[in-house]
Amino acid sequence: MAKKILFYRWKAYNYLDIRQAFEKEGYEVTEVYQKLESYDIDRAFAAKFDRTLVSEPWAFVFTVNYFAVISDACKRRGVPYVAWTCDNPLISMYHESVFNENNFIFSFDRTNVKEFLDMGAPHMYYLPLAANPDRLQRAAAAPPAEGVESSLYENTVSFAGSLYERNSYDRLEPKLPDYLKGYFDGIMEMQADLYGANMLEEALTPDILAELSEYFTLEKTEGSFSNLSLVFSTTVLGFKVAQKQRKEGLLALTAAGLPVSIYSNSDTSDLIGISYKGGLEYWTELPKMYRHTDVNLNFTIPNIVSGIPLRVFDILGSGGFCLTNYQAELPEYFTDGQDIAIFYGREDLVEKAKYYAAHDSQREIIAARGARKVAEQHTVGQRIRKLLETLKTAL
Repeated sequence: MAKKILFYRWKAYNYLDIRQAFEKEGYEVTEVYQKLESYDIDRAFAAKFDRTLVSEPWAFVFTVNYFAVISDACKRRGVPYVAWTCDNPLISMYHESVFNENNFIFSFDRTNVKEFLDMGAPHMYYLPLAANPDRLQRAAAAPPAEGVESSLYENTVSFAGSLYERNSYDRLEPKLPDYLKGYFDGIMEMQADLYGANMLEEALTPDILAELSEYFTLEKTEGSFSNLSLVFSTTVLGFKVAQKQRKEGLLALTAAGLPVSIYSNSDTSDLIGISYKGGLEYWTELPKMYRHTDVNLNFTIPNIVSGIPLRVFDILGSGGFCLTNYQAELPEYFTDGQDIAIFYGREDLVEKAKYYAAHDSQREIIAARGARKVAEQHTVGQRIRKLLETLKTAL
């Protein structure tokens, strides 16, 4: 196998850690970025990418997340295409290209792997996400940049992430009849306090979908087999539920008397009583905040059915204490109350945040164990070695 990888770079946070892990395994990585108008069909992109494909004897092309247009380009040139997902579901995977024999798709969500294997996708593998603890620990221990006060990173309780205030449900809602609005409000309210399971797509019955189709147009590209139920439950209802979970959870903590901070590029003007501290740079600043916050929160968007999001690994890898919602795969890797803390609903979130904020020594022991477990078992380097071992057998 040639030792050269063509790495298509986009906005994924963990791409540099992954690139460096490949390089440590002896691969020469060529990073390429081209503007992409569509994940599915982009003829200008494909023509330019094709010229890059024939320029070297690539071992494989690699991307974080899946791009149908890249899969098809690799198929035409007989080059293996390797993708590692960090979002779920990826609407771009619901495309006929997912059945290309040159694909080797690694997903961080086990339910996602099963779904596509059941469809007949040829090479689907489970590979959970991970952290680069060496980088995270160095960044966490480094002094703040000149002119930045250390207090920027110090909190009792904090959350860093999007509030999904630009979700498409808010734009659609005024057009919906009262019956549909009431129905969607009801199922979203139930989902908002339900963790570890997703009922949104199941709640979209044929009758509801038939009525919804009068107000919501499903736009599909050539080769796509996504449907109204999938798209609406994830890109519309899923994002709106994530907004509700995050805002209502943070406000409940504030109402319980806990000092809460948020780091986000979202509009936080309606989060009364919560300290807004702006956005933080992922590589250098977030690890400091994770290390110097007593209770770091993770809210997993309900579209991620069973997998563990990157934020959990980043918090633990930085040496921070993590209080996260329940996900089905969490108990396979972490133990509640030993190396992580898990909440199962809004009341449990408040109760556990108050408890751990008040018990410094217990919290610090759990954070240290979490950091050690990530360093020993959940590094990007370990995951990439597993990926390469799988490819060696499959190719």
